[in-house]
Amino acid sequence: MNDINSLLEPGMLVRHPGQPDWGLGQVQSNIGGRITVNFREQGKVVLDGARVTLVPVYDG
Repeated sequence: MNDINSLLEPGMLVRHPGQPDWGLGQVQSNIGGRITVNFREQGKVVLDGARVTLVPVYDG
């Protein structure tokens, strides 16, 4: 798993670098490299942390 992804915790806000139209997402869980994120425009998505590096958003 990517180092940044390993720091993601439930409640944190992120963006998917390859899917900007999904909008802001909130991490729901991060278990064993599988990251569940609820994106504003896409809904709930389960991502493989080894394949996608999510971008933390600190200012909303």
